[in-house]
Amino acid sequence: MADAPSHDSLIHALGAELAPVRRLRSPLQRAIGWTVLLAALAALLARHYGLTPMLTRWAGAPDLAWAGLGAVLTAIVAGWVAFSLGVPGRSVRRAWLVLPPALLWIGASGMGCLREWVAPDTEVATLAQTHGCFGFILAFSLPLSVLMVWLLRRAYPLRPVLTAVMIGLASAAASASLLEICHEFDAAATDLAMHTLAVGLVIGANALCGGRLLRRR
Repeated sequence: MADAPSHDSLIHALGAELAPVRRLRSPLQRAIGWTVLLAALAALLARHYGLTPMLTRWAGAPDLAWAGLGAVLTAIVAGWVAFSLGVPGRSVRRAWLVLPPALLWIGASGMGCLREWVAPDTEVATLAQTHGCFGFILAFSLPLSVLMVWLLRRAYPLRPVLTAVMIGLASAAASASLLEICHEFDAAATDLAMHTLAVGLVIGANALCGGRLLRRR
């Protein structure tokens, strides 16, 4: 019993040095914020380029609309999964939820390989013309990836590499969906190949760099 006062003093001393920690918002709330940001970017692009060219292309090739929808859903779900993985105790199996929208995105985009056969009158991009698409995806994916890594730095992802992969997938899918607003050509094999390369680079760079930044030392 003689040690009780010293124990109490020690507890009070340690407690006095603690700094208050601001609680993170829930993964769902942060995912909603991520979705609102993407919607704001889409609105700015739509205001600048208009929606008529995109809707005209979608009317002539409905698979492009399905690919755009898949990209949007992939961006939203992958973003939510990334925020969820930043909370210890959340099941890693949530990462599988990105599979259905990603398959829709990839499958519908794959129709571009048959574009000249399915719709021979559509205007398809040459390899040289797809460089702009490549640059657009990279240019938008970089700041979006940096933003998500920064938002997750205060979290505690137990699987930092997987979390970074989800960040890369969310950013790349978001960039690809935004590209639909100002895309000048119907997707063809060359266009799809360039998109795939850009998305792969974004995911790979996030897995390499983002995984290190999110790893706790």
